[in-house]
Amino acid sequence: MRKKKVLAFGELLLRISPASHEDAAGKHPMLLYMGGAELNVATALAGWNVPVKYCTVLPDNFMSKHVINYLEYKGIYTSSIVYAGKRIGVYYLERGADLKGSVVYDREHSSFSEVTTGMIDWDKVLHDVEWFDFSAISPALNQNVADVCLEAVEAASRKGITISVDLNYRSRLWKYGKEPIEIMPKLVEHCDVVMGNIWAANTLLGTAIDEHIHDKGTREAYLEHARTTSIEVMEKFPKCKVVANTFRFDSKQNDVLYYTSLYKDGQQYNSPEWTCHGVKDRSGSGDCFMAGLVYGLYNQHEPQQVLEYATAAAFGKLQEVGDATDQEAFNISRTANELTENN
Repeated sequence: MRKKKVLAFGELLLRISPASHEDAAGKHPMLLYMGGAELNVATALAGWNVPVKYCTVLPDNFMSKHVINYLEYKGIYTSSIVYAGKRIGVYYLERGADLKGSVVYDREHSSFSEVTTGMIDWDKVLHDVEWFDFSAISPALNQNVADVCLEAVEAASRKGITISVDLNYRSRLWKYGKEPIEIMPKLVEHCDVVMGNIWAANTLLGTAIDEHIHDKGTREAYLEHARTTSIEVMEKFPKCKVVANTFRFDSKQNDVLYYTSLYKDGQQYNSPEWTCHGVKDRSGSGDCFMAGLVYGLYNQHEPQQVLEYATAAAFGKLQEVGDATDQEAFNISRTANELTENN
């Protein structure tokens, strides 16, 4: 029997970054990538043979036609894309820099940012869907987009669709007079799966945070805090059945330490530590973890297996240039299994 689809909803963005010295030596000083948090999730899932479609808003012009061709080439269903407005959103990311540090958004008056309630026929979009995924980036744009997100999760809830949210917090986007705590809890009330970290949960959902957690600075302390935060999220939002937390620590020497946890059915599952020196691109790693989480839960894998896969995918993304991953599911699973056996 053919499985129903995963639907990813959010803004498609064009990313512009300076080229490497080698590339810039020619005629291409800037490189263009296609991304956006939810599209990155959709791209990964399509590459891992999960039936996935993508809902966004694009202008009706030649550029969007090229975008659609690319998405379909990647195996993403595009029938739910709405055409309106005049431009695709853009962001500029410094080469080799952390996403939080050197990024400039050019998203005002983009087609997606001008979406309003009633524009999207959710009954039609959700008719063949069993999983709906979105992120906290969309409701950060403006009140209208936040209202559309609420419209979407309410419609998905009525249909019994599993709903997941990535609590990715972008302080530079919350500029329309509302604090995240005024918007996000109403959305998360409908969510079955919540992914983020202890700091994002504090900012977006109001969960408790240990202000001295960095002074403790141990893996055990961070993971215990993840457990406490996960339980609090589930208590605040009874519909939530799975909470995942990620921890990534970057040094000035470009070293990375990464590990994660997942809380489900009253039990916490923790990943091994992943470390590396040298990162090709930090953008999209969290999206890859979200995709891995959806992949494992959608396919009803065991919790530890779900976590290992998502963690391996997210860490592997750090060595890929661009926003979305091209990693193969088989290689991710093999790498995760090998690391688990070695630990």
